Amino acid sequence: MEHYLLIKWLHILSATLMFGTGLGTAFYMFVTNRSGNVQAIAVITRWVARADWWFTTPSVIFQPISGLLMVYWLAYPLNSPWLLWSMLLYALAGACWLPVVWLQLQMRDMAQIAARDHTALPARYWRFERMWTVLGFPAFISLIVVYWLMVNKPI
Repeated sequence: MEHYLLIKWLHILSATLMFGTGLGTAFYMFVTNRSGNVQAIAVITRWVARADWWFTTPSVIFQPISGLLMVYWLAYPLNSPWLLWSMLLYALAGACWLPVVWLQLQMRDMAQIAARDHTALPARYWRFERMWTVLGFPAFISLIVVYWLMVNKPI
């Protein structure tokens, strides 16, 4: 059982890093985009992309591994409704996050070029920014519900 508590702590820490990094980077990228300052946007998009690779990606990978390990150790049935909903919503968040990562990398590259060349961001950047914003809402809402399900196991 000592391994369980370590994995549980790492699972909670990982979930906090995943959600916190996602919320923090989304906030800074969103407000920086609203400023229209190409130089600032170039800096923020570069750091957002790095933060996603350094913090979010390892957490996204660790979460289902540690979660399923704890489910196994505690002998929860895999068909428990709270667990099925958690996995479904986590998959939905992931399905939103994967294109967001690609969009961020494209936006980062466009911002770097615009900053280097002292030009405006292309219309494509702003189309990608709208898609990036729209995809963020279901991802964050899904993860909030997953947090609630994990703590309460209501169903």
